[in-house]
Amino acid sequence: MKEILIGIIASMFFAVTFILNRSMELAGGSWIWSSSLRFFFMVPFLLIIVIARRNLKQVIDEMLMNPLQWLCWSFFGFVLFYAPITFAASYGPGWLVAGTWQFTIVAGTLLAPLFFEKKGSSKRRQRIPFGALCISFIIVIGVVLIQWQKGSQVSLSELLLGVLPVVAAAFAYPLGNRKMMELCGGRLDTFQRVLGMTIASLPFWFIISAYGLIRVGLPSGSQVAQSFIVAICSGVIATTLFFIATDRVRNHQGRLASVEAAQSTQVLFVLIGEVILLSSPLPSGITWIGIALIVIGMAVHSFYSARLGIKQKKMVVLHRQNQKSMINDKVRPY
Repeated sequence: MKEILIGIIASMFFAVTFILNRSMELAGGSWIWSSSLRFFFMVPFLLIIVIARRNLKQVIDEMLMNPLQWLCWSFFGFVLFYAPITFAASYGPGWLVAGTWQFTIVAGTLLAPLFFEKKGSSKRRQRIPFGALCISFIIVIGVVLIQWQKGSQVSLSELLLGVLPVVAAAFAYPLGNRKMMELCGGRLDTFQRVLGMTIASLPFWFIISAYGLIRVGLPSGSQVAQSFIVAICSGVIATTLFFIATDRVRNHQGRLASVEAAQSTQVLFVLIGEVILLSSPLPSGITWIGIALIVIGMAVHSFYSARLGIKQKKMVVLHRQNQKSMINDKVRPY
C-alpha cells in the first residue's frame, strides 16, 4: 500500500513532463532539446546527493563491472523512453501523450516472462500475473474513455505520431528499469541507480543534442528554464520516488504491477494541469466515466496488492515454522 502511494506521488511530478513538454512545443521549442536538456540538468543534482551520501565509488565500480549492460539498459530505460515522449508532444496534446503512456501498465505486466526468479539453486522464468493484468485493463479502459471525447479533435497523422512513439516508450521504460534492478541485485540504492543510468545515457544525449544544434540551433531561454523544471520535478523527484517504490517490490510481479499501475493517475494530474496552466476546457460527459474507472482500478489494485502482501508474509512465516520443525526433529533425542 505504501509503495502504491509513493507511485501516485511520483505520478504527480511525472505529470509536469507532459504539460511542460507540450508548452515548449507550442512555444516553438524542439523536442530534441526538451529531451536532452532534462538529463544534462539531472546529473549535477544526482551527483550532489550521491556524493553527500558517500557512495559514489560504489556506482563507478558497478558500472565498470558491466559497462555494456549499463549502456544498453540505460538506453532502453531513459533514451528510448523519453525521446519518443518528447517527439510525440510535437504532434499531440499533453492529454493524448499522457493517456497513451498508460499502456506501460499493461506493458510492464507482459514483460514478466523476460525475467527469472530463483527457487533454491535453480532459476524459473517468471509468469504473467493475470490478476494484476485484468485489473490493469480496467484502468486502460478508463484512459481510452478519457481520450474518446477529445480524440475526434485531432487528425489521423497527429494521432499516429502522438501515439506510436509513446507505445514504444511504454515498453522500453519498465524493461530498462527492471533489467537494471536485476543487474544491480540490490547492491545500489535508488539514488545510485538513477545516477548511474543517467551517466550511462549521456553519450546518446550528446549525439541527439549535436543533431539538434545542427538542425534547429540553440534552445531558447524559456525552453532551458522549463527543461530545468522538468529535470527537477520529473527527472530527479518523480524518477527517484518511482524507483524507490519498484525497488521495494522488485521480487513480486503482482505487487510490482500494482505500483506501475499507479502511473495511471498521471492522466488526472495532466488534465488538471492543462486546465489551470494551458487554459484547456474542463472534461465533461464520458470523460468523467473514464476518470471514475481509473480511480476504481487503482482502488482494486491497492486491495489486490495488500492481499498479495498478506499472503506473502504468511508464506514466509510458514516457511520459517517448517524450518524450525525440521531443526527440532534433527536434534530431538531418540
